[in-house]
Amino acid sequence: MRITGTGHASMFIETAAGSILCDPWVNPAYFASWFPFPDNSQLDWDTLGQADYLYVSHLHRDHFDEQNLRDHISKDTTVLLPEYPTDELESELRALGFHKFIKTVSEEIVELPGGVKVMIQALTSPTDGPIGDSSLWVEDADGTRMLNQNDARPTDMSVFLQHGKIHAHLLQFSGAIWFPMVYELPDNAKRAFGKQKRERGFDRSLRYIDDVAGDWVFPIAGPPCFLDDELYQFNDVFGDEGNIFPDQLTYTDWLEEQGHKQNLILLPGSVAEINSEGAASVTHPVDDVREWFANKKQHLDAFKERQRGRLAAEKASWSHPEINVLETLRERIEPLMESAEHIATGVGGPVRFDLTAPDSDEVVESIIFDFLERKIYPDDGAKVRYRFRTERRLIEHLLYIREVDWVNSLFLSCRFTAARIGQYNEYVYAFFKCLSEERLQYAEGWYAEQRPDDEDITMQGWQVQRRCPHLKADLSVFGKIEDGVLTCQMHGWKWNLKSGKCMTSVGHDIRSCPADTAPAEAASE
Repeated sequence: MRITGTGHASMFIETAAGSILCDPWVNPAYFASWFPFPDNSQLDWDTLGQADYLYVSHLHRDHFDEQNLRDHISKDTTVLLPEYPTDELESELRALGFHKFIKTVSEEIVELPGGVKVMIQALTSPTDGPIGDSSLWVEDADGTRMLNQNDARPTDMSVFLQHGKIHAHLLQFSGAIWFPMVYELPDNAKRAFGKQKRERGFDRSLRYIDDVAGDWVFPIAGPPCFLDDELYQFNDVFGDEGNIFPDQLTYTDWLEEQGHKQNLILLPGSVAEINSEGAASVTHPVDDVREWFANKKQHLDAFKERQRGRLAAEKASWSHPEINVLETLRERIEPLMESAEHIATGVGGPVRFDLTAPDSDEVVESIIFDFLERKIYPDDGAKVRYRFRTERRLIEHLLYIREVDWVNSLFLSCRFTAARIGQYNEYVYAFFKCLSEERLQYAEGWYAEQRPDDEDITMQGWQVQRRCPHLKADLSVFGKIEDGVLTCQMHGWKWNLKSGKCMTSVGHDIRSCPADTAPAEAASE
């Protein structure tokens, strides 16, 4: 099996059944804040676009690049489609002209011509990507197996392992979020939170690596780079231990310190050969990968200069002064708030958006999303627990394009600041991810079906429910207890075991008690 790196989470896989192009991202994403790193625009995308199969893992714009898919990928390629609860991904691809689909069933093997097998695991909670994330498993005709986990976070890896040893494991290691950079916090607190998040991301990836026990690890799906002057500080070139976007070399060096020696980096144009005997080799488009990363800032600055005109053009397209922001929000969003029974209850109060003039801190309009009254109105000066500040033109643009997912546009752009009183509240972001009736009804149904798991486990003197209240991760695998605090290492959520209260987010209490006080039958399980 041959794997050609094509940037970020993208790759070109050659098998006995033909080629599979995965997540071909080239163009800037999220209000032109994210760019692939290293720059992959020099690749021959017209040739890559003649792949036999196309796999788009999910709709995040660093995976679903509408412009590249439209301009360079053959519409006669066959799409390997994950099984998602909504048909958005299929509809978006059909709108671009794709017409051949293999509609997979999650965790079921599909055999392609030539004896190659593929399997896609779809994750479908409202917090998985934009209503769904997925991983691709491939077995070549000679028995060589690879797992393209990209940035999915499965709670159970056994589905991939029951069919035989994995020879190449490709997974995310770097941050892909806006926390803590955008939060209005003192610099030392922001740095501490960033360091914690960076370490947690490394630890989580290592747990997946240990579970899969593949022959070779390929770090992918990050980091992006930030070329706009106002975002450039997010690049990991300033020696900041709190930066959540470490690069591939930093990560593979860390893996070696943990005793994992068989790691391969894929630059755009790198070609890796792997086989079922566990052998692998890689050739790169540069002479010395370590030296290339040592000059990362120089590469970033050159990339920045090449994209300066593109950035200016993108920014010029955002303003739509003809849109009455308040009235349009009322017209489109208030009906959704009325339907959002579980999510609105979870938010539990008003959220304020302070809208500023272009390239300015001057607030020109403040708008309240009141999830108790289910109304949107001008700020009345009342206290709010959740507050966002962003340029008014960004909201204008979201309304102009009728964006249904502000997470997959505004929030991932990092072109905002945020403040909150108290804990993180996932329902706030869940709502702004679900600004369509289809998405909202799915999310409401998913939350309505969540019930405490009846199965308990015993850990270090505590009896707790087996499944994490957040996304149902198995706490016997991902749970860690220190000083009476349980941490789910899947996403870093924490609980005070004495009270059962979640320390990370509102409304996700856990069932727990000291093991010696538990009913005898339950404690013996």
